[in-house]
Amino acid sequence: MPRQTMKLGRFAAGLLSALALCAEAPVQAAPLQIAPGQLRAVGKVYPLYQSYNVEMVEVIGGRFWAPYPKPGENAPAPGTDPASIMFRKREPLDLRYDRRLRNLARALGPAYVRVSGAWANSTYFHDSDTLPPAKPPTGYQGVLTRGQWAGVVDFVRATGSKLVVSFPVSAGARDANGVWNPDQARRLLAYTRKLGGSVYAAELINEPNVGPLVALPEKYDATSFAKDIAVFRQFVAKEAPGMKIVGPGSTGEAGFMMFPPHPGALKTEDMMSAEPRPVFDIFSYHFYGTVSKRCSAMDKSTGIAPDQALSEAWLSRADAVFDYYKALQSRFAPGKPIWVTEIAQASCGGDAWAATWLDTFRYVDQLGRLARRGAAVLFHNTLSASDYALIDDTTHDPRPSYWAALLWRKLMGEVVLDAGQNEGDLHLYSHCLRNVRGGVAIVAINLNRTQTASLRIDKPAVRYALTADELQASKVRLNGRVLTVGSDNIVPKLDGGPVGRGALALQPASIAFLAIPSAQNRACR
Repeated sequence: MPRQTMKLGRFAAGLLSALALCAEAPVQAAPLQIAPGQLRAVGKVYPLYQSYNVEMVEVIGGRFWAPYPKPGENAPAPGTDPASIMFRKREPLDLRYDRRLRNLARALGPAYVRVSGAWANSTYFHDSDTLPPAKPPTGYQGVLTRGQWAGVVDFVRATGSKLVVSFPVSAGARDANGVWNPDQARRLLAYTRKLGGSVYAAELINEPNVGPLVALPEKYDATSFAKDIAVFRQFVAKEAPGMKIVGPGSTGEAGFMMFPPHPGALKTEDMMSAEPRPVFDIFSYHFYGTVSKRCSAMDKSTGIAPDQALSEAWLSRADAVFDYYKALQSRFAPGKPIWVTEIAQASCGGDAWAATWLDTFRYVDQLGRLARRGAAVLFHNTLSASDYALIDDTTHDPRPSYWAALLWRKLMGEVVLDAGQNEGDLHLYSHCLRNVRGGVAIVAINLNRTQTASLRIDKPAVRYALTADELQASKVRLNGRVLTVGSDNIVPKLDGGPVGRGALALQPASIAFLAIPSAQNRACR
């Protein structure tokens, strides 16, 4: 056989083999093209857009959502008291001297640190250097000491952050007529100033629409709320005129109920319509897309299975709730910024997989989609308590979402750019690149569990690709390297890898941050 004929035969055989392989492999869509320099600005977030909560129960100690059993731990025996499965007693968080926690928070900051939660509604501030009472005073459920609050103020200062709070509003913080008494708030603000700190903003009540379930009086109604806010505004004007007033801080509406309907439940519309009309500097609400397995006894229809965690049906719940509250903000507080003062995978401490790589997709996707929709600040719940926290509450090891949070803080600036509508499994969000004039940052989320996605950009970039060995992994890789904080408690520097302009392959179930400093985007100058 002539050599040329042999070569053609080998070429044909190779071609047929390649075609057969292509027929078996998943068909790749054409690369999605994006020109970073041409993206237009569609909004702006606060400089401290990505913020977080430290629950008051973490500060003072008490019963909070119990973590799910970790691998190797025994599950609760059948017949175990449900309350012991739902809650666990926790000691006060060492905000002043825990070097590892401080380093992790400092790397994430500056941020707004919101110290609140249901416990804050009924926590008594023991404004004295004497020993606190063995039991909370009548009408309260917890006691906050000066030393514990000094730890909060010092933590906020050490991390370069700003403090956001709520105040006690339970029966102990009311006069004989049931009207809110600002004495406790006055004492806490005065002691904060004495320590050299300040409170940037405050929600008077954590989740007022839930009513008695968060320690409000049994007959608390929309008119009670309106009267409380009127007293609060007078108090702030006199005692803390520079402090922002945030509210209403409602939760569990727009079809996503945190708790089953009960007689004390209120509607935000009714609270905002009551006289005297509540007025806020910042409009706020809380968002949880579902209730965790812990609270399934309250509503067995709640919950989200891990196999749905990357679906648009799950992720887009954030849009529906934002639109619901945006309509109320437009009606009752037009022009005021919107803060989501609690947001996490699920209420009641999060589901078991909330602590894994799988929930990082929701975390980053919500940061992107809500910034594009018009939210000014998101407060992740929590920094380090229960399964939905960014940091494990016993080991203080960073969870996968923490590393994504660091990359967001490092790269995503205040100006929000239009990267197009999400279609299919590839979600793109873009902001101006932080601290780089004309630069652009893009986060590309490939939600497909098995198929590579492709993105084509017309500029060179620096890529920070987050992946994991499995979807419910506790560790995450950056450009192939496992991210950890060692025994020295030092947070490692997150370095990206250079990529040329053209098509970029995005691995299945991955999140890639792209920094394009040479984009020359006019909106980013």
